Amino acid sequence: MAKNKKELASFHTTNNLIMIARQHFSAYGYENTSLEAIAADAKMTRGAVYHHFKNKKNLFKAVLAQVQHEVGLNVEKEAETSEDLWEQLILGCVGFVEAATLESNKRILLIEAPNVLEWLQWKKMDDENSVLLLEEQLLTVQQKGLLIDFDIHMIAHMISGALNDLSISLAESDTVNKTQIYEAIAYLLKGFRRDG
Repeated sequence: MAKNKKELASFHTTNNLIMIARQHFSAYGYENTSLEAIAADAKMTRGAVYHHFKNKKNLFKAVLAQVQHEVGLNVEKEAETSEDLWEQLILGCVGFVEAATLESNKRILLIEAPNVLEWLQWKKMDDENSVLLLEEQLLTVQQKGLLIDFDIHMIAHMISGALNDLSISLAESDTVNKTQIYEAIAYLLKGFRRDG
């Protein structure tokens, strides 16, 4: 029983550190964020932070994983607002761009992640999250005869690359027009539709 309480305390401490680190990385960027400042906000010593995370990079990866998870949830939430499979694909992509460009996410996901992590490490995390979700939806759409008969993996990477680049571009803007994003994505995806 004591072990469970200890594990639960560790879980809460880890989550608290991730939450605080996320605020710091989002506000100040990776380079200008110190473990000392995170530890101070968490009312912990730097050594206690190291007990949970090997270094600042590992803490950043945990923050990034949380952001990617939340973006994925938004993709699913947006997609579920329609019964139409093709519309779900479009809305899921719009949901990705919307969540990626949120003030609390964009610096971590779009600017810092590709620079802080090695390219292969960042790509692996991106593949395991957004690309995987996209592949699942594309496969469903293809099985229903709506998508061209082409390699799903390749299509997913093409769309994901476009969505990432669009998100980076929109992250620099003060306003994000959901209607425009929807229209742009609808036109992009139309090229992959069987009856395009």
